[in-house]
Amino acid sequence: MASLKRSLIGCQYVLLVIGFLALGYCALTVAETKFYQRWAYEELRSSKAEPPSFDRTENESIANTLDSALQRNGFYAGLNQNPPLAEIEIPRIHVSAMVTEGASARALKLAVGHIPGTALPGQTGNVALAGHRDTFFRQLENVRPGDVIKLTTYNGQYLYQVRYTKIVSPDATWALNPSPSKSQTLTLVTCYPFYYVGAAPKRFVVRASRL
Repeated sequence: MASLKRSLIGCQYVLLVIGFLALGYCALTVAETKFYQRWAYEELRSSKAEPPSFDRTENESIANTLDSALQRNGFYAGLNQNPPLAEIEIPRIHVSAMVTEGASARALKLAVGHIPGTALPGQTGNVALAGHRDTFFRQLENVRPGDVIKLTTYNGQYLYQVRYTKIVSPDATWALNPSPSKSQTLTLVTCYPFYYVGAAPKRFVVRASRL
């Protein structure tokens, strides 16, 4: 009995450590995503206008102090591997996120991803963006035809209007095909159902046209 009790206590400690490690990993992941979004937003904005001046001799806020520490440790150098491409906003459903190039696991963890091989904002063709249903594209379940989508890039802002939404299978690659003739379209893709536990079996597609 004593050995069994010790074994149970040992298992409890192991499970407790695993739980703390899992929580720590989740916290670090969320923090990295938030820092990337903030950094990418500032990168995009600073390229379009002069940043406001301020007196650096004043006491720094907690956020600025943390930023300084991150810079000293090369944190932002790692973020440069995923430079910002644009900012996507859907005002009615309160979607706002930075967009980076690529659809790798890391890119989609940090931002909405521009699917390689599709058009860039402002170009003729189909701009395809992917995002996780449990982070940046959570509110896509509330999107509806007529909603306006804004893409702000280094070259300016482009407006698109939602035409329709569709639930498709994962192999429905037609959603990424170039748009016909000389039209400019935008396609948003995320997993579906939105609250499915595990790997979702379908995809939710939003198709919009340039205004």
